[in-house]
Amino acid sequence: MIFSSASFIVFFIAVLAVYAGARTHGQRAGVLLAASILFYASWKPVYLLLIGFSITANWYAYRGMLATRSRALMIVVIAANLGVLAAFKYLGLLIESALWVASAVGGEVAVARPGWIDWALPLGISFYTFQMLSAMIDVYRGSCTKEIGYRDWFLYVTFFPQLIAGPILHVHELVDQLQTLKPIAWENLRIGAFIFVGGLIKKALFADNLAPVVDDLYAHPERLDLMRAWLATVAFGMEIYLDFSGYSEMALGLARMFGVVMPLNFQFPYISRNPSEFWRRWHITLSRWLRDYLYVSLGGNREGRFNTYRNLMLTMLLGGLWHGANWTFVFWGFLHGALLVLHRLLNGALRLLDVRQGYRIDRVISLLGWPTMFIAVHFTWVFFRASGFDQAWQICAAMLGMAQPAVLAPLRMYEVAGVLLTVGLVLVEPRIVDVFRRAGVVWWWRVPFPIRGTAYAVFVLMLVMFGGPTQKFIYFDF
Repeated sequence: MIFSSASFIVFFIAVLAVYAGARTHGQRAGVLLAASILFYASWKPVYLLLIGFSITANWYAYRGMLATRSRALMIVVIAANLGVLAAFKYLGLLIESALWVASAVGGEVAVARPGWIDWALPLGISFYTFQMLSAMIDVYRGSCTKEIGYRDWFLYVTFFPQLIAGPILHVHELVDQLQTLKPIAWENLRIGAFIFVGGLIKKALFADNLAPVVDDLYAHPERLDLMRAWLATVAFGMEIYLDFSGYSEMALGLARMFGVVMPLNFQFPYISRNPSEFWRRWHITLSRWLRDYLYVSLGGNREGRFNTYRNLMLTMLLGGLWHGANWTFVFWGFLHGALLVLHRLLNGALRLLDVRQGYRIDRVISLLGWPTMFIAVHFTWVFFRASGFDQAWQICAAMLGMAQPAVLAPLRMYEVAGVLLTVGLVLVEPRIVDVFRRAGVVWWWRVPFPIRGTAYAVFVLMLVMFGGPTQKFIYFDF
């Protein structure tokens, strides 16, 4: 069930109704746990076997870690979790790479990923694996000492609003709330519904309409000239942002209706003026996971410039690999690592120039930072979206004006207008959100009901008339 589908809306209303009828905390937790299991089983029931085993094994490991804070146990837990993740997610990449090496060394070997590999990828495995590992590492470091019962641990991992694609939460961000579940509150319902609808608009009205445009253009990279290549790539940049931030907002809204508050996962990343700022705004809970548990563990910025740059590159390479079992994702991570390193190098040089010459470098950076970052990020998206390097190089060549297609991909003016309108709305989104934040959600409920009713009707009509064909969330593949 996809959050933007009618079947999920019916499912959620039913869960909300049953939850509202629960009288005790135990009953409320039971409703959410049962709903989470049903939600996950709706994709492929067989996935329950793996997630159930993983949750149970990690719960026992968590209890052992609380008692001992053993380094040996920590190593076993990390190795076991990453081993399971690698077996289900990266086995295909390893087989495909081995076949490629065999064919390159000599001999005619078919280089193709086995079909059963992709079927075997359990939904959300990257997210729930990282979430459980964060709990283990926090206990080992001494920053988490919380006792968690089996039911609460199971719900911490499977809580359905964030199970499939995050946010990736710490124990203190979710378990405390799950252990003190309150009855349905009208204020939480209003705020949660408001947030959910905002995410639904992003997903159904914008991302789902951009998807066919991107698919059509990327399907024939040999037909792209400079304009079409940039249109395809910027359209994908908008699609993935609106798709994933829309999902994240729907997840926050769903959780809020049960009284559970989760952290933001996006903070207007396309207004960023440098790579560091971008990663403070994009997929925030993954960025902090990579920072806290990988970058810091590697040494962070404590051991000199060279080691800092090395740690940044390793973190982003592994962050790219986390996204998918394809070398294009690793290269995407490499590009972002290179941007982070280059930003640090330029920062040092510009500060030195500022001191020696008395220039106001901050003004130059402010002026050039945003357009440079916008272009750079969208250039990296080519490798995130492309099915392979051949397609990626073709599109990059077209974006650099080096392609001369004999036949151009068809381009409709309403598609161009739609992409440009979307870019404009995304760039002014911070101001729109600020207006709503200043006014508060309460103002909407003070609007006379006939006006609100008309607005609801218009919204539903827009979804029916202009909502794109329902697409699964992009990050469900990760």
